[in-house]
Amino acid sequence: MAESAADLGIALAGDDAVVPFEVAPLDVRGRAVQMGEAVDTILHRHAYPEPVARLLGEALVLTTLLGTSLKFEGKFILQAQSDGPVSMLVVDFRSPDALRAYASFDTERIEEAIAAGNTASADLLGKGHLALTIDQGAAMNRYQGVVALEGEGLEAAAHTYFQQSEQIPTRVRLAVAERVARSASGETERRWRAGGILVQFLPSSASRLPHRDLPPGDQPDEVGVDAEDEGDDDAWVEARALVDTVEDHELTDPEIGAERLLYRLFHERGVRVFEAQSVADRCRCSRAAIEEMLGRFSDEERADMVVDDQIVVTCEFCSTRYHFDA
Repeated sequence: MAESAADLGIALAGDDAVVPFEVAPLDVRGRAVQMGEAVDTILHRHAYPEPVARLLGEALVLTTLLGTSLKFEGKFILQAQSDGPVSMLVVDFRSPDALRAYASFDTERIEEAIAAGNTASADLLGKGHLALTIDQGAAMNRYQGVVALEGEGLEAAAHTYFQQSEQIPTRVRLAVAERVARSASGETERRWRAGGILVQFLPSSASRLPHRDLPPGDQPDEVGVDAEDEGDDDAWVEARALVDTVEDHELTDPEIGAERLLYRLFHERGVRVFEAQSVADRCRCSRAAIEEMLGRFSDEERADMVVDDQIVVTCEFCSTRYHFDA
């Protein structure tokens, strides 16, 4: 029988808490997370078809892993647009802990995909682009990295993003699961869970680091090591191989937890975890904000919005309906 986290002396951060970690001997750092209530609330709120829910769950995990790395007040936004059955994914993280998300999809094409068994994230996304945006506020420039979606899933797209935009060797694993259990009253409950791990090779030696401000082709010969070359480093090969052993259920099982998974992967090298950072389903829409938005429309445009003497605005993220007297 596998040892419990308590048997190993490991305190678990629990659900909806991102665990930063470092494996110094391998020159890798990263973050791991298991998501429970936050992802379940967001996915059940819109009653998405199962394949759409799983895809948006992956996007929530990826955004959480990346967004919690922000060291300032700001937003991290993941947006995918494609010609697939799921035409748009938007996940919005506002530091330090607020998540919201929604997906747009073609119901008929989703039903066809389910019937044909083509429900992998790559099938649902099709071709298009994935944009990752960091917004530091009105007084600062926005940073955006865009990668093409070429019939691949979010994991592969994330790897391409880090290779092309950040030049950082990165491994990402994402998983989503629906757990079925019985409540105290005997009723069947279905709850979404999700989890992920992100590992990056960040060698401390200056001689092994590329110049981040230069394109890969312009790296100095004596120092230039681009993301592809770093992939041959023994430490990174080992770290990547370990991460590739992670199974989906290990990322979502609450009995394992992020810390126990990290121990399983890296205990022989010595893994150090840092204070966990909580995240939550928290939309930032408000009546005042929407009233201000409506005020920017002309009288004629607002008149076109009136139905039964009211203007009704529904937030796409949290589904809250706001009613305004015409």
